[in-house]
Amino acid sequence: MLRLLSAGGPLAPRRRLLEAAGSAAAALDAGTATWRACGLDAAQMHALASAPDDQRSLDWLAAPGHHLVGWNDPDYPALLRTAPRPPLALFIAGEPSLLWHPSVAIVGSRSPTAGGRDNAAAFAGAFARSGLGVVSGLALGVDAAAHRAALDAGGVTVAVLGSGIDRAYPSRNRGLCADIAAAGAVVSEYRPGSVARAGHFPARNRIVAGLSLATLVVEAAMRSGALITARLAADAGRDVFAVPGSIHNPMARGCHRLIRSGAGLVESADEVVQALAPLAGHLETALRERLGDPIKVAGTPPDGPDEGFRRPTPTTRNCGRHWATTPQIWMRWLNGPD
Repeated sequence: MLRLLSAGGPLAPRRRLLEAAGSAAAALDAGTATWRACGLDAAQMHALASAPDDQRSLDWLAAPGHHLVGWNDPDYPALLRTAPRPPLALFIAGEPSLLWHPSVAIVGSRSPTAGGRDNAAAFAGAFARSGLGVVSGLALGVDAAAHRAALDAGGVTVAVLGSGIDRAYPSRNRGLCADIAAAGAVVSEYRPGSVARAGHFPARNRIVAGLSLATLVVEAAMRSGALITARLAADAGRDVFAVPGSIHNPMARGCHRLIRSGAGLVESADEVVQALAPLAGHLETALRERLGDPIKVAGTPPDGPDEGFRRPTPTTRNCGRHWATTPQIWMRWLNGPD
């Protein structure tokens, strides 16, 4: 799998190769004819044939609690598999099953107002107490506040990095990253040692959105990476919610733009919890079937999702450019594309 990752280039041909071969080892043994038939270019084929061992990644994977989950692995997160441009593999520090946990992405400004930071913490803590996980990007500001509040509430949180799995970015959040790895999961598609680059962060955002049932934008300016995450969530067919703010706050304008475009206006975490309850229950069922009963999803109430979520009657409503789905449609997504 490390050789397939080091080949670089477009992801889709390498996913096709894995699907055709059945395993990473078989993919390497398949030879140039199969590689070419799956769409690999000359540079990728040369890398597969000659790439040296990635010793840094091997050393990182040898440590307890470190994992590499590939596209062909049954532990690959079901929601992410159905999102646009899913990564070929994920490096995970922590518990891989938490990537299946019903979660909400909380994103927003790296320089929020005090109110925005408080809102991020309040929503994240409420989600954690309800049984929903919190996914974010470990950035300063809203991301960090959401992660910390979820941890403090004893809930599930997943951090997605735009750098190598062994390089917390920004460095100021190194301690927070370690806490998340110990109690939740830290994820990256980039090999150990990879430095953070500008282009990595929009790519990271697609994973944040793809792992989540919905994305909540707490505070964002008109030009904000949080709006990219919201767009990627809509492209994946997921709900988008936004917290409104003062018309005098420039950090609220991105949220207001999303609301005008059809995102759900929310004033409390309970509104999001009720909207996502049916989908969260179905995702929990999928994980329990994957792991085998009676294993429970971390953070879920002891008597199942009905105890933690007040389930509304499933409805269809307009959120952004996509219609929110019924559980039956969602299960078709979990089972793979048509």
